[in-house]
Amino acid sequence: MDDRTHTSTRLFGETPPEFKAAGRDLRIDICRGIALWWIFLDHVPNNIGSWLTPRNYGFCDAAEIFMFLSGVTCALAYGRAREREGWSGMIGRSLRRGWDIYAAFLLLTLACVVLVYLAGSDDLADESNTRILLEHPGATLAHAAILQYRPVNTDVLPVFVIFHVLFPPLLWLLLRAPNVTLGASLLLYALVHVFGWSVPAWPNGVWFFNPLAWQLLIVLGAWCVVEGGKFRPWMMSRPALVLAVLYLVFGLVLAQSWSIKPLVPQTLKDLVFPLDKSNLSPLRLLHFVAFAIVALRFIPQNWGALSTPALSCARWCGENSLPIYCLGVLLALASHLTLLDLSEGLAMQIVVSFAGVLMMIVAARLLNAISLKRERKSGWTQSIEKVPPVNRNVQTLCAGDAAFSALPNPPPQVRRGHTSLVTAFEPNLIRF
Repeated sequence: MDDRTHTSTRLFGETPPEFKAAGRDLRIDICRGIALWWIFLDHVPNNIGSWLTPRNYGFCDAAEIFMFLSGVTCALAYGRAREREGWSGMIGRSLRRGWDIYAAFLLLTLACVVLVYLAGSDDLADESNTRILLEHPGATLAHAAILQYRPVNTDVLPVFVIFHVLFPPLLWLLLRAPNVTLGASLLLYALVHVFGWSVPAWPNGVWFFNPLAWQLLIVLGAWCVVEGGKFRPWMMSRPALVLAVLYLVFGLVLAQSWSIKPLVPQTLKDLVFPLDKSNLSPLRLLHFVAFAIVALRFIPQNWGALSTPALSCARWCGENSLPIYCLGVLLALASHLTLLDLSEGLAMQIVVSFAGVLMMIVAARLLNAISLKRERKSGWTQSIEKVPPVNRNVQTLCAGDAAFSALPNPPPQVRRGHTSLVTAFEPNLIRF
């Protein structure tokens, strides 16, 4: 990574070494899996489990982590697909993945409204933003089809649809001018905060994740794969670590100032809060960068704990991020309903939090088992298709065996086994 030519312009056809590397960094899927657990815990209102997430200890939360890692995985997956299949194959993959996420979003929208309808809870209908779908299904579904309507907690999926569809041109730009591309992304992010640019939404006109702002994390993640190796020495340096830790402490103090009143002057709190999540507040962005620097410094790629059972469970969820995210949204709705109808006590909050994460792990494990079974079946089918025609001599010998065995008194060597003549030719046959 560090031995590449230090230029900001990439030559046509030049490929980053990351696209040629075999295997996958376990930290990516583990961090995505943990982020999915945190997202579920944060999506359950008034839940003690949310104190296990970074939301209460700084400015950013699991959303920034998930977005950034999506940029990393897109760059790796589509970059390697381009190496194997060319640009046309890679574009086809991005469009198919965008369609998968789009279909998942529509199905999740229907699943949310069905769950709310069966629950019969007016409070849940209002809090999940599904009442309008129950009252005006035609218009609402039409707006959902063009990604303008979204039930609560599904907002990230339309953003991913857009980014996957547009990732091929982004990758093309990153391969040729990575730093210029990142600079353009930063400029767009700044203009969003200066002029308030956004994308049309319905019915309130607000995207919870404004794609024009959150694109920066996707681009940053992809840029780190393509060009970030040149800046790794600086990120791993002591000054960067000190600055990151100081900023994390600053965020922790401000985040806890709501419960510890004299900790921070009210004037400073009024200046910082509320943080603009829809447009990715700069304070949130810097907090994520500081968090990433610390994590990169203290969690090396060859860390032995990455193979422990607990982190393996997280990896399973990260490997199936789309279905597990959708499951987490439904589990958050069900957990909210459980707290409303049964009890909002501490014990019930712990139960729904633990049960939800456990169900996500079990579902991910089942999905991995199904995927592995399909891969084995596909490999077996392909190996059958590659079997060469049986040699004419072998066919003759097989027929001879059958003829000898049909005789009233076959020769002893054939009597001992009907395949004795073929046995000498077995090395020429493919075994399965």
